[in-house]
This record gives sequence, structure tokens and C-alpha cells, in this order.
Amino acid sequence: MPDVQSTVLEFVNKLRKRKIEGSQSTAKCTVEILRSVISQQRVPHSNQASALIDAVKAVGEQLVAANPVELAVGNVVRRVLHIIREEDLSLATAAMAGLDLLDASDDDGEDDNCRGVGYSAMSAAVAAAAARSTLRPPSLQTLLEGTPESAAVPYTSSSGADSESKTADKSSITRKLKHDVIEGVNHLILEISGCHEQIAEQAIEHIHQNEVILTLGSSRTVLEFLCAAKEKKRSFRVFVAEGAPRYQGHLLAKELVARGLQTTVITDSAVFAMISRVNMVIIGAHAVMANGGVIGPVGVNMAALAAKKHAVPFVVLAGSHKLCPLYPHNPEVLLNELRSPSELLDFGEVSDCLDFGAGSGSPLLQVVNPTFDYVPPSLVSLFITDTGGHNPSYMYRLIADYYSADDLVM
Repeated sequence: MPDVQSTVLEFVNKLRKRKIEGSQSTAKCTVEILRSVISQQRVPHSNQASALIDAVKAVGEQLVAANPVELAVGNVVRRVLHIIREEDLSLATAAMAGLDLLDASDDDGEDDNCRGVGYSAMSAAVAAAAARSTLRPPSLQTLLEGTPESAAVPYTSSSGADSESKTADKSSITRKLKHDVIEGVNHLILEISGCHEQIAEQAIEHIHQNEVILTLGSSRTVLEFLCAAKEKKRSFRVFVAEGAPRYQGHLLAKELVARGLQTTVITDSAVFAMISRVNMVIIGAHAVMANGGVIGPVGVNMAALAAKKHAVPFVVLAGSHKLCPLYPHNPEVLLNELRSPSELLDFGEVSDCLDFGAGSGSPLLQVVNPTFDYVPPSLVSLFITDTGGHNPSYMYRLIADYYSADDLVM
């Protein structure tokens, strides 16, 4: 796959150099790369799902390693792996149930032949998984005769004509699996692309007249959420913490004012002083962990503590691609990264402080500039995702619906 490989390498370089801004853009590009990998992957007649899973995992490991702190990459890789497993199990389920999903235009006689071939083409692992779910109980005749279930599989002829039909049907199964997987991946791309709109549609249910909303940093999800409430004729004021040292809050404030919202910029250190005037804190998440904890812009934990102290609801907005099946204590989770010290201090202004101590071998001045902050689930009041509002205690169940346990560690 020379074309796909070059595309993958180009995307890996962009991830390493942090040239892609925002979790949504990163997640969408990742899924599009994986779709290309799947469409060009050659799969054998047996164990087709395993071949696709191995190919996706190989590329996914490269992407995750390129930027470990961007958890959305690993999230969507696991989502695609889950789609492959689900579609494979769906075909296996149909085969075991005696349903013909291979060619709807075949006549009844050909349907029977396809059922037999579909069953024989299944891997043992898939058949065992389908059997464990008791999709089709054994027939009464099978129970009375004590015949193993495998003996109830329709008999397929070994003649030359039937062999040719079997080969054609195996190719049909392969095309069917890839087609269904790509269709599921396309649906995932649409889901990621429309997450802002899906979340914004719920704004009218949570923002009321004459309220004061506090937010921190710059998030497109929060921007669209607040603007959607404004478009529904809700009048409210927004306090924006500036988000030093990058001052992303300044950018958000300008966009809010441009779209007609009453906006007040405050310093990060003024959050506790202003929280008593606030009705709700709304922030965007970088990632939502399996325990309901939130990784957000630096300073967000301070805002959460202030909200808790004054009994102010703390609401987190996050698309489903930000739901991470890992826990904060997992060793493969990188919760933070340090940005350039130049965002805090100009080198020319502090160069005289960078002398080395006598014999210590270390500088007298050090600058630490973290990017993210962690908020424990006990400080979160509500999560709003593209599937609706959820309590923190429900997040583990929501996350479990998106991922397979076999794919948590890649």
C-alpha cells in the first residue's frame, strides 16, 4: 500500500510536530486514514476480520506513538476496531441463524448453498463467540438424537461446480465484510463531523434567561453551545477566564462578542472571586476518562473546586470521540505535556537569572508550563455529549458501548 503508507507517514509527522489543532480535526483525520487502510487491505478468505484488525492496529500504534497526549487518536482507533468486530460478529450471527446476507438476488436453491458456505467460512473464534451468546438454540431433533450442532450444518457438495460457487461466495463474504466496515467507518466520520451541532442542540435545555455562565480557555464546542442558546433568544452573560499563558480565553471572548453575546473577560486568579455571581460553569474537555474524570485546559481544576465550594453546577461538553476507555492511572495514559517556557517568560528578560549555582550544575530558575489539568469525577455535575446529558456515574457504561475489551491496550 504505497499510497496509504505515504499518507500515514505524512500524518504521523503532522502529529509529532503538533500541526493539527483540536481533537475533532485530529480524530476525523485519523478515521479517514484508517478508512483508506481498510479499503486497500488485502484479506484472506478466512479470518478476514483478524487481517483487518491487525492492519488497523499496526497503523494505530504508529499514530498513538506520534502524539500520546492526544487521546482522541487512540479513541477512534479503538472505535474502528470495535466496528470491525461488530460487523464480523453480525455476519457470523446471520450465518448461524440461517439468514442469507451474501446475495439478495439469488434464488432459493442458491440461498441454501450460500448458507452452508457462509457457515464454513467463519472462523472458530467467531463461531464460538456467536454460540456463547445463544443466538440460535439447538433444534428439538438435535437434542433428541444427541447429534452435535456441527452435524446440523447444511451439507455442501464437493463437485467442481459447487467448488467454483464456494470460491465466488467466499469472495462475496470478503467484500461484504469490508463494505459493512467501511460503511460503519463512514458513519463514524459523520458522527465526529456533526458532534458540535448535536451538542449545541441541547443548549436550550440547560441555559436559561438572565443566567451568568463561566467558561475557561477556548473550545469550539462551548462556542457553538453558547451561540445556539443565543439564537433561541436566550439572554445571558458569559464570563471568560483568560486562560494564561496562551490566553485562549481572549480568542473565545472575541468570537462570542462577534456573535452578539454579552461577554466579560476575567483573570484566571479571579475565578474564586467571581464564582458567587455565576449560575453555571461550562467547559470543553480534551478527554473524558473511563472513571468520569476530565482532562481539560490548565486551570480548569481550580474552576471546578470553586464551583463545588459555591454549589454551582459544573458542566462538561465532549463529543463521543473524546470518551476514553482508559483510566488516569493506566501507564499508557499521558495526562499532560509541557509547553515552551517562552510563553511564560521572555528569555531576554530573565537571562540574568539563568546563572548556574556554585557547583550545583543546575539553573537557579526553572519554568514549568503544563498544558492540561485533571478534574476528578466528584467535581463534575453533568456531561453533555452528542448522545445527550449523562451523570458522571454513567460514563463508564456509555464508554463500554463504544469499545471492545480486547482493544483497550494496543
